[in-house]
Amino acid sequence: MSGAWAALKAQVPGILGLAVPIIAGLAATTLIGVTDSVMLAPLGAVPLAAVGLTGAVAVILYASVYGVLSALSVRIGVAHGAGAARDIPGLLRNGLALGAGIGVLAALMMGAIWPLLPLMRQPPEVLAAMPVYYGLIALYLIPFAVLTVFKSAFEAVGRPWLGTGLAFLAVVINVPLNYLLIWGAGPLPPLGLAGAGIASALAETIALAVAWLFWRRARSMRRLRLRRDLSVADMRVTAIEGAPLGLMYLAETGAVAVATLIIGTFGTVALAGNQVAFAIGGVLYMVPLGVAGAVAIRVAQERGAGNEGTLRPVVFAALGLVTLWLVGSAALLAFGGRWLAGLVTGDAAVVQTAATMMLVFALMQVFDGLQSTMVGALRGMSDAGWGAGISMIAYWPVGVPLGWVLAHQAGIGPAGVWLGWLVALAWAGGMLTWRFLAKTRLSMGAASL
Repeated sequence: MSGAWAALKAQVPGILGLAVPIIAGLAATTLIGVTDSVMLAPLGAVPLAAVGLTGAVAVILYASVYGVLSALSVRIGVAHGAGAARDIPGLLRNGLALGAGIGVLAALMMGAIWPLLPLMRQPPEVLAAMPVYYGLIALYLIPFAVLTVFKSAFEAVGRPWLGTGLAFLAVVINVPLNYLLIWGAGPLPPLGLAGAGIASALAETIALAVAWLFWRRARSMRRLRLRRDLSVADMRVTAIEGAPLGLMYLAETGAVAVATLIIGTFGTVALAGNQVAFAIGGVLYMVPLGVAGAVAIRVAQERGAGNEGTLRPVVFAALGLVTLWLVGSAALLAFGGRWLAGLVTGDAAVVQTAATMMLVFALMQVFDGLQSTMVGALRGMSDAGWGAGISMIAYWPVGVPLGWVLAHQAGIGPAGVWLGWLVALAWAGGMLTWRFLAKTRLSMGAASL
């Protein structure tokens, strides 16, 4: 028992060394949406609901882009662990080209979804307010995708704080731009919601330009910019490896979007309250999501080095860290939800709705932490396809229909939508854990033969 405990403790520094900057970078990315919500809140519930509805669509594409491109961090992590450093510049260059193409495709897909929103019983006043903001967030997906490639590469080669710095640079730029463009100053007219969209897209583009210049000019980047020819075949391999995870995130975030649309049937206040609850819960959830990213890279590195016996200690140590965090987060959401919502908006009805939703989020976070950690573990083992199937079964046949029944038929209201999700996450977490245990039992057995 003491030996197993020592093996778990030995993995904690390596996990935290990757997880902390990844968490900070993810939180910074989330903060762009949070700052939009906070800085638009004084304009009323309609702009706040418009940010929430746009985000519900955009998060599907963010997650799909991240999922497909995450295969790059695993491939680079395996090469880094195996000592094959000369393979990494080619992987990065091909990844940047792939990222640009996927970003453009994601922006076009978001545009194609727009005509469907009026058919989904969303508040007319919210839809009338959001076209410009919606279009600008679609354009935001292009620099976001390419910047994701840079951050993934930096994390996989042991330079995760570079990606974090770039993410925070976008936030730092976004805040003053938001202030100037939302409220106006001097010759700049107040643009309201449209100004927030311009600020977000411009901030991410500037951060990408800085990343590109750093890669092209910094002495420390010389090994990562070795000249390599672009390879369509290599891009295809990355896309094929990442497609199952992109599909998994598509299933998950698509279900989130549908859940948000269901909440929209309860009106503008419910939609605004959901946005406040999600903005707060999303920041807290960056910790398990960041740990999942760190687990994927650590598992890939250990696989590349041939250390199959360390896979379980890496994953279980990460799961222990995530559980500790989420128990504390659950307590904060359960007992401090009203206070937290009041920090975002002064609308009493919105605060009440958000606080009720956060009571459900408190329990949901714990199960989501288990699921995200095991997704990261399977991702590092290049076994994302199985997780995609589990997610589609959990969220669509279980979570979405059950959420509708609990919200409308059982009379629970908007919070009932997320109760259905809680059940789906509990089942998915259990199934993903079983898969990881089975895979590591097989790999360790093969290594011992």
